Amino acid sequence: MAMTRTPVRRVLDYTVLSVLAFVFALPALYLFLGSLKPSGEVLNGLSGFLPTHLSFDNYTAVLDSLNSDSTGYFWQFMGVSVLLSFVVVTGGLIVNSMAAYGLTRLKWRGQNAVFTLVLLLMLIPFESVAVPLFYMFNGQRNTIFIQALPFVANAFAIYQFHTFFKKIPPSIEEAARLDGAGPWRTFFAIIVPMSRPVFASVAILTFLIQWGSFLWPVLMVSDPSVRPLPLEMSVFQGQQPPDWGQILAFGVLLVLPVLIVFAFFQRWFVEGVASSAVKG
Repeated sequence: MAMTRTPVRRVLDYTVLSVLAFVFALPALYLFLGSLKPSGEVLNGLSGFLPTHLSFDNYTAVLDSLNSDSTGYFWQFMGVSVLLSFVVVTGGLIVNSMAAYGLTRLKWRGQNAVFTLVLLLMLIPFESVAVPLFYMFNGQRNTIFIQALPFVANAFAIYQFHTFFKKIPPSIEEAARLDGAGPWRTFFAIIVPMSRPVFASVAILTFLIQWGSFLWPVLMVSDPSVRPLPLEMSVFQGQQPPDWGQILAFGVLLVLPVLIVFAFFQRWFVEGVASSAVKG
């Protein structure tokens, strides 16, 4: 029998949760408020947490300084990041979902060994293979293709799809086969529409990783025309003297697309994570 919480316990729980939520939200709040301050007030710490007056001058200065810079334009860097994220997310959803379906439903020799290899690949950090990949693709630097290629296939995404597909009743696919549908038609006409939550959660996680990707662009990009936003922010931050108000404004502009994407797909993301974590 479930125990009902007393009013005092309920108030205590909400108080603790509110304090924890504020602590976790504090860096993001400081980032936004700092972007509205003059540069001299940004490093005053919590004593100057609130800006003396609200101003979007830092945002205007960021856009103006990049527009007047010979290296390129802010929206050009934004466009590169959007294009990279679109290629990686779209390609990853296709490649990883099909790989997971083949590992989950199709029966072939070596299936378990390949799936074990996928699980082992989840333990290998990208930093450990970045240098070998750099020497492999050094001749194809400064292209969108080479920035996206290492991140399309993802072992963790395959595992997420695999976990979700295992919970789909095989009787649905058996009924499709009786109606004359082959594996391709079954996958795209039946499995994909039923798997929208896991597609949404994989898309968001892939987008988050790709949008903040920094190490690989540092190694492979020297041409400003194909420079993504995280790399451009490091270049912008390195300008002397540093203007911390503008740097924080740049950070807000970098984070804003992530918040927008998560706001649109939040419901499917939660459903996908929950369905992948809890077995029926």
